[in-house]
Amino acid sequence: MRITHCARSCDLVPSSGALKSSWIKGARHGMMEVANGTRCAEQILSYGEVEKVLIGGVLTMLTLITICGNLLVVISVCFVKKLRQPSNYLIVSLALADLSIALAVMPFVSITDLIGGRWIFGKFFCNVFIAMDVMCCTASIMTLCVISIDRYLGITRPLTYPVRQNGWCMAKMVLSVWLLSASITLPPLFGWAQNVNDDRVCLISLDFGYTIYSTAVAFYIPMTVMLVMYYRIYRAAKLSAAKHTITGFPQHAEVDCVTVAIKLQREVEVCARLPRLLRGVGKRNSDRRNISIFKREQKAAATLGIVVGAFTVCWLPFFLLSTARPFICGTECSCVPLWVERTLLWLGYANSLINPFIYAFFNRDLRTTYRSLLSCRYRNINRRLSAAGMHEALRLVERPERSTFALELTSLNGHDGI
Repeated sequence: MRITHCARSCDLVPSSGALKSSWIKGARHGMMEVANGTRCAEQILSYGEVEKVLIGGVLTMLTLITICGNLLVVISVCFVKKLRQPSNYLIVSLALADLSIALAVMPFVSITDLIGGRWIFGKFFCNVFIAMDVMCCTASIMTLCVISIDRYLGITRPLTYPVRQNGWCMAKMVLSVWLLSASITLPPLFGWAQNVNDDRVCLISLDFGYTIYSTAVAFYIPMTVMLVMYYRIYRAAKLSAAKHTITGFPQHAEVDCVTVAIKLQREVEVCARLPRLLRGVGKRNSDRRNISIFKREQKAAATLGIVVGAFTVCWLPFFLLSTARPFICGTECSCVPLWVERTLLWLGYANSLINPFIYAFFNRDLRTTYRSLLSCRYRNINRRLSAAGMHEALRLVERPERSTFALELTSLNGHDGI
């Protein structure tokens, strides 16, 4: 792989002797500045055939997997009735943002990387491309931030928050995310900070003020909010673990209602103690609700922890580099090696690839829908999900309740069994 330093000016050598002498002196001065590291130059990489095949194959695979994964999320939520609920609107928005990155951004970045980093799509499309890149990546990051807030409110306010979690409210939240994301792309289009574009390279503006504004709104503020939400959910789950001791319910044989009725008729004193028995069962129902809340908190903490961890690992290196670059290289061009920039950029794009799989890993309905769609079993998806949900509810609620009731009756009758 060869690296060629490309000067930013394409002026021809003047024919006049005096002007030519002046131009040569200026060129020598510029070369000395480059050699001394005071002037940055874009690096154009030259790959061999084998390198191009390997790089092209890897980037194509990443792009296709990102498209398929996020497309599965959109199709699942849109066509499966059980998944069409307001809380999943944010998941669809996240999938659409990541899908837009895969369709409108990744192919052009892949082509540019395969030809060594040279921009070949013109000045006008450079601005359009940067606007799409910034808007889609910011929408993906900010949607993750809003999801963390949504999960936190759902855990800490389980009785009041779902009432406000209606479709119109979620639609306004999604619209706000996309409008705020679009606002970051507007300054370079309206003259505040010009993008770096000279028919060789296409870089986002390196203006100091715009860099601080864009990185803060697109990454640092959302990351801070996500970390705070994760800490609060983790703390709530930890407090729940201290309050509730989860023990398994004893599993006894099925209760014969006729036998129980005969025994109750024979022992009148048991009937007198029946109200206390029912209160005990009600107390255990309350305990089961507490256990359900505790498990939900634990699951939310685990899910959000993985989401925040993956998000930070993928995007933090790129945004640290983007923030430091204008202060190190200046506002004219980038002095960071191109391969470093591209590696960190693709690491950030990888977050769009793993998001669908993270949420599917913790969501049984999404996993079931994925398997049905991938195995081409489209019919009766809603019925299968409803049956699976009913079976899970019966297994976790009704069976323990019957076992607990049977245990109480056993203790009242003074026997090991009925």
